[in-house]
Amino acid sequence: MARDYVRTITDMERYYYGAGNAMGYSYSGSELLKSDSPMLSTTAGTYQAIYGRKVWSQLNQEFNAFSILPKRPWDRSGWRVITEKPNAGTVHGGVAENAILPDTVKPVFQHIAAKPKTIAHTFDMSETAIFLADRDDGLGDIRSVLKEEMGKHHAEMVNKMLLTDVDTAAANNFESLDRITASHAIMCGSTDWMDTADDMDIYSINRSDNTWADAEVNAGASGADRVLSLDQLDTLFQQVWERGGNPKVMLTGYDTLMRLQQLLQSQQRFMEEKRVTPSYNGVKGVPGMEAGFIVATYNGVPIIPTKDMDDDGNLSKIYYLDTDYLYFSTAIPTQYFESGIETGDPFAINRLGQEGLYRTMGEVWTTFFGAQGSVRNLK
Repeated sequence: MARDYVRTITDMERYYYGAGNAMGYSYSGSELLKSDSPMLSTTAGTYQAIYGRKVWSQLNQEFNAFSILPKRPWDRSGWRVITEKPNAGTVHGGVAENAILPDTVKPVFQHIAAKPKTIAHTFDMSETAIFLADRDDGLGDIRSVLKEEMGKHHAEMVNKMLLTDVDTAAANNFESLDRITASHAIMCGSTDWMDTADDMDIYSINRSDNTWADAEVNAGASGADRVLSLDQLDTLFQQVWERGGNPKVMLTGYDTLMRLQQLLQSQQRFMEEKRVTPSYNGVKGVPGMEAGFIVATYNGVPIIPTKDMDDDGNLSKIYYLDTDYLYFSTAIPTQYFESGIETGDPFAINRLGQEGLYRTMGEVWTTFFGAQGSVRNLK
């Protein structure tokens, strides 16, 4: 160290800390050379995220299939149907001059029976979880959070039941629209592409012996997949109309909805564009233009998509539903029950906690199979 330029403490600090000295010499590239220890958000024990009480669901829990069905009260557990016209529908009634009156005729009647089914979903929480959720960084009212989410779950599970594949017997679940819109003659006849023919039996009806219980079906031979075409849709409309039905809504998946858009896009006409949002029974579909592009209706019938529609492994089916004859017969509407420590009855659940229950009782009914239909085996 040269003695001539270290005359003050400042000169010494500059020399040793490298900031340059009073004589203009620089011994380092920085004003200070030292080891810092800053407080960062990652410093242990200094920062804890507060997540808040709002829960943002990342799940699609729509239940459009259940929502579009009319709801009627359960007033009896069976109904009568006419399965054959008088004299088997053959032409008759002409009487020769002064001849005796013709023989009397009558239609064929049959009984159908159905019992209501109960669907239940439960959830529970401990007393400690309830206590801590309202302190610290908890969910707050954890009972309300679970009650809201489980209510959506209950409805979504009913929706999934309604869209179960025809090969799956309903058992204790609600009957599916896939079974209601099926045809034993087509799907279990000579082609025999159903896994088990008896799976198609519904209510008290053996569909092997009762062809009147067949819906109208447009399907591939032996269950083979076909490319979706507008001819398939038009043919089914004609068949349902000829049976006496009049579809009020079409139910399908989002994939088939987009394929229909592609089919109709080539027919787009730019005359007058009118934006339409199809709706049925309070359920809104995908907005589109009457002229094409995104399909809103077909043949004037609203198209409602649902995420749970069965796709046969390829493209989703399309159900034609005449809700004049198809509805959810409600024995007991959806109710919520709760018991446990918070409601003063821990003995009911035999522990210190709280348990909730959603319950719905009823069944899906159709009083006219011929008014329903489906387009299947699409790709």
